[in-house]
Amino acid sequence: MGSRIPQISRNKSTSHNLVPAIPTCTNNCSFFCILSETVPSLRKSKIAQYFRQMPRREHQEHILVLSALWKIAMTKPNDPEFPSLGIFTCMAKLIGKGVSDRAWLLRHQNLYIPYYAAHIIGSYTMNKVKFAKKAVKSLVVKPLVELLQGKISWVEQRVALRALGHLASHEAIFEAVKEHESEIIEAAMSIASTCLNKVYDNFVGLKESQRLEYHRNLLTRGFGGLELENRKAEEWGSQLQCWSLYLLHCFACREIEISLRLICNKKQFLKELCGMWGGASNPSSPAGIGLLKTLCHTKMGRESIANLQQVIQSLCNVSRSSDERQHMAIESLLQLLRDPVTRYKVIDKAVPALADLVELRDIKGKREVGKAIIIVLLQDYNKIKIFKLGLNNERTRRTLEEIRDLKVERVKREKLMSEEELRERKALSCVLKQEGNKRFLYGEIEKAVMKYSEALDLCPLKLRKQRVVLHSNRAQCHLLLRDAEGAISDTTRALCLSGVARPHGKSLWRRSQAYDMKGLARESLMDCLTFISTRFWSSRRRKGFKIPCYAARIVNKHMNSTWLFASAKSKRCSKQEKMEEFEMDQSRIDLMNLRKKTRGKNKNKK
Repeated sequence: MGSRIPQISRNKSTSHNLVPAIPTCTNNCSFFCILSETVPSLRKSKIAQYFRQMPRREHQEHILVLSALWKIAMTKPNDPEFPSLGIFTCMAKLIGKGVSDRAWLLRHQNLYIPYYAAHIIGSYTMNKVKFAKKAVKSLVVKPLVELLQGKISWVEQRVALRALGHLASHEAIFEAVKEHESEIIEAAMSIASTCLNKVYDNFVGLKESQRLEYHRNLLTRGFGGLELENRKAEEWGSQLQCWSLYLLHCFACREIEISLRLICNKKQFLKELCGMWGGASNPSSPAGIGLLKTLCHTKMGRESIANLQQVIQSLCNVSRSSDERQHMAIESLLQLLRDPVTRYKVIDKAVPALADLVELRDIKGKREVGKAIIIVLLQDYNKIKIFKLGLNNERTRRTLEEIRDLKVERVKREKLMSEEELRERKALSCVLKQEGNKRFLYGEIEKAVMKYSEALDLCPLKLRKQRVVLHSNRAQCHLLLRDAEGAISDTTRALCLSGVARPHGKSLWRRSQAYDMKGLARESLMDCLTFISTRFWSSRRRKGFKIPCYAARIVNKHMNSTWLFASAKSKRCSKQEKMEEFEMDQSRIDLMNLRKKTRGKNKNKK
């Protein structure tokens, strides 16, 4: 689905005004003169006639009209005037003409027309169901699907995704979109998987002189330089991925069997979903985790995902991170554990991660998340204890017993204790903590871990601040012992106790280090950025605030590796290296052949 327009000159400049002011003119047939008509009935009839004739006419004015209509549709998407006068039929025909008639597309500035036409459809169908119904009756779906399949370029795919996403979101007209179900799903999955490579290879990775001029104009609206182009290309690449995933979500959430089968049969696509996060600049997007959550609400989706251990591990990583989509990962894991068919396929991976979240209170407006986790983890605890049901992993069984003891048995015991007993336990816990600190200073790290563990066993559950410090201190010991998983576990528990509103800064930094140790760049970066944010807001002198040098190093290290086009760039570099190696090998072969020929000639002369 690459760009199919190699004939377009890359260097030819275009004086294209993308957001024109409405000009004054003396031609009564001009669209801008029609807009200045003061008689309402005459204005309507002239606009309707213009929309009917526009696809049949060849006129330089078309691109100016479309860019003006685009501006109106963006600023007034709920205005019924143009939708009621045939704008959708006009736009559908223009897109169809651009897709089918390549000679027409390459004349004048017609190359811009399909982009603007699809954008106008998307803007008007964004909010109003009645506009979406008109659009469907005007047969806009098929030409949009053709753009989606890459009949022109990735720029047109973006606006086609936007328009189809708006149409698919309306329940009343979803059936019209569903008629192209397999084409849309296949194209959306392909775009989600390949769009970043495509945008990099066809735009970002090219020199300024090699970029298509009309792409540059559309990205920057005719203004701006290389920096703005790159920034906008990154934003559009992110939107391509996010909007394609949203379109897939519109099919998956309706639990249509064919749609689910098309998505779930692509195992490689499911494996890639956790990495589709839309970039750090787009935290509001549900991204790949959002689609996984939707699939986990369906039987077919759960069965497919449960068999992919790589996906389960990725969900576990996100569930214990500062990612905006943390709650989606937790919900996905809980759905898999509630299902008796998939529970014991994922329990060994999911339990260690969810066990660290049992004291999590509120997240993204959802209350008592920790209680929900406990209920799911311990739902068949008695059966597991008696029959060792489905558990081959001793660590998983031991973790479930620890959760039971922490959140059930220990709560009961402490309720029966007197205030004096609780004070004694608190005092003894403080003594053990001080001993742990001494061991740590003397370099006896393993003994320090033991002392902090003993202190945690004695510290009353209601003393959340003291337990935060103990978990965080023990995490620091795990870091020094190069036990990244132990550090992640303890820091996550500390952060759950401290709460999402005021996370414990040291625990964030230590978890960032632990994720860095494991090579999980995105999780490490998100924790580090959250750590910097908490330092900033807690600083009394915010004007003079400086990012700590150790945090800046982590940010600099991971910003490049988590850049939206990092993978695409590395793939392109590796291809270039292979090509250079091939050319060197070929030159060596040619040189050897040349030497053999010269030797043969010399022998013949002798």
